Formats: sequence, structure tokens, C-alpha cells
Amino acid sequence: MFPTETVYGLGADARSSAAVAGLVAVRGREPGKPIILLVADTMMVETVASDFPEPARRLAARFWPGPLTLVLPARDGLPAPVTAGTGTVGVRVPGHPVARALAAGLGGPVTAPSANPPRAEPPRTLAAARAYFGRRVVVYVDGGALPGGASTVAAVEGAHVRVLRAGLIPESALHAAIAEG
Repeated sequence: MFPTETVYGLGADARSSAAVAGLVAVRGREPGKPIILLVADTMMVETVASDFPEPARRLAARFWPGPLTLVLPARDGLPAPVTAGTGTVGVRVPGHPVARALAAGLGGPVTAPSANPPRAEPPRTLAAARAYFGRRVVVYVDGGALPGGASTVAAVEGAHVRVLRAGLIPESALHAAIAEG
């Protein structure tokens, strides 16, 4: 359990099928719902995405680190729950230095679903996260109280961006960043 830029997340090595399966079991992740990944930097994106097109790179340059998740074509070999059969992967460089340090220290992507059971409020404090999972989570990293909110999730399709989940970065800002090219 660790702080992202908005809420606490459940972390596991995103390259390990066993670790991802453990996360799904602990959280009660809904089948068919992909798992967002955090990376330390834009170079690490290429370890999980088979393509990182120029418009997506522009968005990353403008909004990372920060609460923008880009949906990109997934590389083969990721654990099945990460992509949930979509052929895509949601990835971002997080705004919280602890989250970036976890990915950097691991040398690879870290899972980052919010640290709450399905349909429960995402935790903004470590105490709230611990109340959900107790001893079922082995390590808790305290990042203080977090502001809440959600990352904006966007798919880049050609030269266009489509918002899949509204969040802290407005859609108009994404369109403007793409247009600035």
C-alpha cells in the first residue's frame, strides 16, 4: 500500500503473474476491469506498451508526472488481469515521489488500483487504507493525507485523444496539448 498523487494504491510487481493474482485476491478486483500501472519515467512506458505514439508522448511531456493515465497498446506477456483482455494497458508516471521511487527501485511497473474494495471510497489516508485491508496487506507506506480525486484516463487514437474516465486533468487541456504539437 502506497501513496499515489491522489489516493492510496495497492502495489505489486506488474510483471509477475503471481503478484498480480495476489493483488486481485486481496482487493476483490472485478473481472474484466484492467489494472492501471505506474512507471518511474517515460522510458519505462516502453516495457509495457508496444507503441508510444507521438501524440501520447506530447501528453506525457505536458502532464507527467501527474494524474494522467494513458491507454496504449499492451506488450505481450503482461499478466492477464493487467489488460483484462483489452489488448491495451493504462500507464502513468505518478506525481507522488514515493510512487515513482517504488517503480524505479523495482526497475519495472507497479500496479496501482486504488486501495479499496470494489464500490468503497478510495482511501486518502493510510489509516483508511489499513481499515479496509488490515493484515492482508504486508507493507504500508505512509505518504500523509492525500487530496483525493482520480487520474484522467485517456486513449490516444491517431492524432486524437478520447477521455475514458474524467479526472483531475480536464479534457480541454488534453486537446490543447495535442494541438500544440
